[in-house]
Amino acid sequence: MARKSLFAREEKRKKLHEKFEALRKELKAKGDWDALQSLPRNSSKIRQHNRCALTGRARAYYRKFGISRLVLREKALQGLLPGVQKASW
Repeated sequence: MARKSLFAREEKRKKLHEKFEALRKELKAKGDWDALQSLPRNSSKIRQHNRCALTGRARAYYRKFGISRLVLREKALQGLLPGVQKASW
């Protein structure tokens, strides 16, 4: 399980992005790069990092499910993910 501070940091980045999203689009459209640089760094979408919803793992994240590969495998083997089954050939 990831530290709670990492979850909190990602939440803060999401909220900042939502707050400044319209202003960022407007400034980009105008080409006002100086004003754009004066905005908080964490308000940029690119600063966000995907994390597993259950464990907080940052690597091996599956966007389709919102979880990491380890949790994905565990849930798939338990039959908790509809339409996902172990491969056999």
